[in-house]
Amino acid sequence: MKVNLGAPDITDKEINLVKEVLESGILSIGPKIEEFENKFTKYFNVKHAIGVNSGTSALHLLIRSLDIKDGDEVITTPFSFVASTNCILFERAKPVFVDIDEETLNIDINKIEEKITDRTKVILPVDVFGHPNNMTEIMKLAKKYNLKVIEDSCEAIGSEYKGIKSGTLADAGVFAFYPNKQITTGEGGMIITNNDNIAELCRSMRSQGRATTGLWLYHERLGYNYRMSEINAAVGIIQMERLKEIIAKRDKIAQIYNEKLKDIKGVILPYVDSKVTNMSWFVYVIRLEDNIDRNKIIDYLTESGIACKPYFTPIHLQPYMRNMFGFKEGDFPITEKVGKSTIALPFHNKLNKADIDYVVKKLNEAINKI
Repeated sequence: MKVNLGAPDITDKEINLVKEVLESGILSIGPKIEEFENKFTKYFNVKHAIGVNSGTSALHLLIRSLDIKDGDEVITTPFSFVASTNCILFERAKPVFVDIDEETLNIDINKIEEKITDRTKVILPVDVFGHPNNMTEIMKLAKKYNLKVIEDSCEAIGSEYKGIKSGTLADAGVFAFYPNKQITTGEGGMIITNNDNIAELCRSMRSQGRATTGLWLYHERLGYNYRMSEINAAVGIIQMERLKEIIAKRDKIAQIYNEKLKDIKGVILPYVDSKVTNMSWFVYVIRLEDNIDRNKIIDYLTESGIACKPYFTPIHLQPYMRNMFGFKEGDFPITEKVGKSTIALPFHNKLNKADIDYVVKKLNEAINKI
């Protein structure tokens, strides 16, 4: 039996709209990207949405728009996908890591203040695995020290903390649409903000620094080709229309896992804070107790045809980060402890009961044998 780790939820509606775009002859800088952006401004009740070709590009544009440069410091988490740190390094600024909360796996808000220096310019929290941060507290801290905040909600579209949607309280929020995300455009990302200056700069820089007046081949600043195509935007339009449905399906699968795994010894289920009023599941990540060899469990599941991965390897222990900054084991103990214990199980809307039963059965077998 083979069980895939992830799979996009694509219907005939997405396919038909892509076909319409292909037949139109307008494949870039057309009406679909505007329509996709408009769906975000309405859903999140924000002034601006700027579509780009990846979440990484979105993060980079925001770092640029905030004029982060050599020697500046950005406080962030070491437990994330590397893009949330790379965007800082692109501008030769310094990532300053804060260890995580062992339950939510998000940045430990209580440890942020001690890392603030006169070189700190931005706080960049990440909504890990879809679990939203307590952005109200982070914004209070940012206001106290006159700092900007970028919320990396690439994994958390639709999540809410105390009724507040992820990405909406910060100076800007970011979403991503890789095929394993809740909604996909194949590749793509979105910036949301109420800040006119941030929006104007990001729109310009995503298209080679062109003037937002629209004058052709007139470039006001250094920019990039970070545009999203009309084809990708077409997929996104339908995905956004189906967002509520897609999130509900993923939640149902997560709850089935929770029920079936709750009595298996050695398994720590994903934690959801009681103040989370909507959890938009990106991946389903369990943790194993310390006495269980996580890597042997992964090997057993893989040999059984079950795709699974460790999620995440701590950023500070990546080879290039060790080389650049001299990070070592022990620097962020909670992140490292969690990083050694996680397994992302198959999680997508095409999973059926037989798939989940098989995964749970083989996981239980592995724990009892190893």
